[in-house]
Order: sequence, then C-alpha cells, then structure tokens
Amino acid sequence: MRNLLKRFKLSDRMRLGSVVIGLLAVGSASLADTVLKSHGLSAYGDLKYPENFTHFDYVNPEAPRGGTMSTWGFGTFDSFNPFIVKGQAEYNSTLLYESLMKRAYDEPDAVYGLIAESAEFPPDRSWVIFNLRPEARFADGSPVTAEDVVFSYETLVADGLPKFRVDYKDFETVEAMDPRRVKFTFRDGAAVQRLSLEAAIMPILSKADYADRDFARSSIEPPLTSGPYVVESVNAGNQVVYRRQENYWGDSLPVNTGQNNFDRIVIEYFADYTSAFEGFKGGSYDFREEYYSKIWATSYDFPEIEQGNIIREQILDGQPSGTQGFWFNLRREKFQDPKVRRAISMAFNFEWSNATLFYDLYQRTDSFWENSPLQAEGLPGPAEIELLEPLRGMLPAEVFEEPAFVPKVSRPVRIDRAVLREAGHLLDEAGWVLQDGERINRQGEKLKIAILNNSPGFDRVINPYISTLQQLGLEATNERVDYAQSREREKNFDFDITIRRYAMSLTPGPELHSFFGSLSASEIGSQNISGVANPAIDVLIGHVENASTREELEVAVKALDRALRALHIWVPQWYNGSHNVAYRKHYRHPENMPPLRLGELDFWWYEPE
Repeated sequence: MRNLLKRFKLSDRMRLGSVVIGLLAVGSASLADTVLKSHGLSAYGDLKYPENFTHFDYVNPEAPRGGTMSTWGFGTFDSFNPFIVKGQAEYNSTLLYESLMKRAYDEPDAVYGLIAESAEFPPDRSWVIFNLRPEARFADGSPVTAEDVVFSYETLVADGLPKFRVDYKDFETVEAMDPRRVKFTFRDGAAVQRLSLEAAIMPILSKADYADRDFARSSIEPPLTSGPYVVESVNAGNQVVYRRQENYWGDSLPVNTGQNNFDRIVIEYFADYTSAFEGFKGGSYDFREEYYSKIWATSYDFPEIEQGNIIREQILDGQPSGTQGFWFNLRREKFQDPKVRRAISMAFNFEWSNATLFYDLYQRTDSFWENSPLQAEGLPGPAEIELLEPLRGMLPAEVFEEPAFVPKVSRPVRIDRAVLREAGHLLDEAGWVLQDGERINRQGEKLKIAILNNSPGFDRVINPYISTLQQLGLEATNERVDYAQSREREKNFDFDITIRRYAMSLTPGPELHSFFGSLSASEIGSQNISGVANPAIDVLIGHVENASTREELEVAVKALDRALRALHIWVPQWYNGSHNVAYRKHYRHPENMPPLRLGELDFWWYEPE
C-alpha cells in the first residue's frame, strides 16, 4: 500500500493526467478506492501550474483595464447561440459562455478551475466529480448549480450540434449529487483519457433561462450566461457590442487574472474581406488579423502605417496549422473513385499560386497536423505498423508501402502539362475518358464539378484552378454564393467541393469522430464535411482516444494522419506558421505570448497615448 500511494505524490512522475493535491482513502485501501482531488486536469503528465498559482505565465497581471477592443466579423449573424444547427451565430458569441474549467494556452492539454474549484476522480478516470464554486453566478445574480450542468449536458445532446452527441457519446450519466457537486460517469470500455477534459470544457447554460424559450431556435435575444461579458447592444447582422460586467463573479480567480481587460468589445460585420480591409483603413475598427497574402504584401501602405499609428506584426502560431483545403463531398457518386479525387487535386498548382498570387508567403500543406510533431512522415515505423496492420484490408495499399502522401509538386507556371497528363491518365483509368474535349463516362455523363465559394476575394485562387480543370476536360465552375447560403448548403451537404479549415489540437480526442468518424458522416450540420465513413479510420480514432501517454498519442495520430492522407478526401491548400496582425498602437499584448492562442480578446489590453 505504501508503494501504491507513493505513485501519487507530487514529486513523482504520474500518468494520471493531473497534479494530485489530495489523496482520499475511501473504504478499503485498494486502488479502486483511491480518489484523487485536483485544481486542474490534464490528459497526460503533470500540470504546469500548482494549486496556489496566481496567474498564467503568459498574461500581464498588471495590465490596465479600460478602453474598447474593436475588430471585425465576416458575413452576417442572427443568433447568440453557437451550439445549434439553426441560424448564423455571432462570430465571438462563445465569449459569453463559461465552462467548469478553463484552458491554459501554454500547455497542450491542461485546464484549471473556473466554475468548478476542483475535480475528484479515481486513478482509472471512470468518473469525475466537479465541485462548483459557491460564488459562481449568472449575470442576473442567480447561482450556477449542478442542475445547470446536468441541464447543459442533456440539452446539448438533445438539441445541440451533432458534435455534442458524438463528443459525449461515452458519458453514461451526468447527475447532480447536491447543488455544488456534479458527477460524470463514463461508459465501461470508453477511452477515458480525454473524457474528463471534455466534461470540464462543456459550455454551461442556465436552466432557468430556457424554461420559457426554445434552445434549438435561432434567436438574437442574448442568453443568460455566467461569463465576464454581456451583450450591451446589437444591430442584427451588422454590429454587436459586448460590455464587461463590473461585478463579474470570477474577476479575482487565477485563471482570469490579467484577462478580460477591455471595458467593451465591438464586432463590426462586413460582407467580404476587401470591404473589411477598407473599413480597417477608414477606422471602422482597430484590430485585424490578415488572412489575404496579397493585401498583407501590397496594401499596408496607407498613411496611418507610414505615420506609425498602426503596428504590423507576425506572431508565432504554435497550433497545428494548415488543415485547410478544398474538401470533396464523398456522398456524391462521381467522387467515389480515389483516382478521380487525386486527378482533381493534381490540377491545383500551388507552386504557381504561391509565386503569382501569394507573394511566396505560404508553404504547401500535406498533413492534417501540418507543422506539428503529430505529422506523419516517410514510411510507417514499427509502432505505427502495429496499429495499421490489422486494418490492411480496409485501407489503401499505399499506407503500408509508400511514404506518407504529399501533393504533387508542379512547376511554377500557369499550366504544368506534365502534371496534367498524369492527372488525365488517372481519369482515364477511372472511366472518365476524353471525348471532344470533355470527360465522359460509360453512361455518357459529363464529369461536372462546382466549387462552393462565399468570398469574392477567393475568386483569384479558384478561377485559375477552374481553368486548369477545364483543360483536363471537366465541366468546372466557381459557384459563388453569400456567406449565409454557403453555411446552409454545407449543413445540408448540398455541394460538390467546398473550402474549409479545421483547427486541429495537439491533444486530439473525441472531436475526431465529429471531423472524420462514421457516426457523423450523415448527420445534418455535421463537421464531417467530406462524409468520411471508413471503419479503419474509426478504429484509428479509437487508438488516439485510448492513448495513455503522449508518446502513444503521437504514434496513433501519425497513423491516422497517414491513413487520412491516403484516402484523398481533400485538395490541401497552404499554411502560414504565424498570425499576421495589424492594430492601432493603443493596443498592447504580453511579451511572453502563449504558443496556442493569439488572445486579442482575452489578455491584450488598451493603453492610450
């Protein structure tokens, strides 16, 4: 027993996923009866911050409070509920909501007490109890209780986005033990390594607030939430102003010190990126992250730049980057053959685009975990083979026999005819032969594709790609619609090819079922935009979930990355390992920026001249 308990001392290396601040012997002195208590949770390894920490290292605890942060949103909005299928949620409405614990952005997988002051759990993590802070309050002064947590879980699963049903599928029960204690019990055999963290970051809703309104209905009426900001004013679809509460209950918590510094946050909406940039130049808002290489390279030459009133800066982005591309809708018959998908992918000439359109500011994406240690490279090693071998009959042979797939490199010329000839051979082999300049199958059908596009600024990328596809004999079009239409059509899988970027985690887990799992492939509003439904991918996601060490996690993610790349479900685009930002000089950010968050709404501050 002495040796057993020694495993849980702070001085020892643990694989229990959190720093233990208490050991409670309940009943007999067996492992099953040991309960750990912690101020935070982590999937792997020790927590960085001890129980008595005062603030995160990356914030400025002396940051002044006041002023307004103004930035922009794309498209339009008609809702403050980002957790449902209906409507277009306001771009930053998640800042209204809080969770039981709050993420640290200088650790890959750690959360610390917010609404919950601590968590209790056994070594096998088969359940977790969160102890709620008695001072936790909604904006109307009512307490946040265990019943609100239970209500949040039940409501999100019943009426929320499909991702919640997938992410929480292994929650067996969620029960209020008393007003300040809520217990999550996980299913036998579930991959428990990440489930306690999923519970910890679940958004908490007010049960009373939804007693007389429908959670699943899109509404511009602001919800009752417990966060530091409330909605001060709203001009539907055009502008929203958030106001920091003077009596916010969580101001003095370590996880909030040096954060929530702006009195107001203003979001100005624009229909497209070009008009948004003109709005920035004209002073409509003061902070802009720039996503367009052409604008970044050529357009920041207006007077305020020359006068030094606007700061341009590149800030390192430590997140896996570049999971952005043109995504095939695999639900459509014409995309069933991977040779067709490969041929269409080869027609995208990144090298010419980068040199001609992007001013050589980008690099080509080839991995779903680009620019991170989770990226698969070369041939699979023994540890990967051990996971992949049982799936040999369900995955392409290239997974086992060839290095991890990378896109074809073209010459930086408008049309690389050698690459097009190779793509044409693939289409021939797939049964789409060239007749009078058109690709025709045995049924006499033309190979038609449309790329769904909601941004005029993307035309300069898509139109040359369309032209190259037409050279191959495809009837290809740039199908431009407004933002609301594109969102609605994506929700209902009404597209051939669409553009999307996934923000991948350094500690991926249940959310992978939402992105690539069979369970989500046919769910309306699903994040599985391509409709991947491959049992081998499901098994590999299970290996990722079940990894008990970070080393095991890396092997499992690399195997999954390798398998996904071999399925050719997308045309990889490009990435930039930094945030390109421009802002008026009354804003400041900490010198020690965290690798996993830009945080302009979180821990930047206003400092007038």
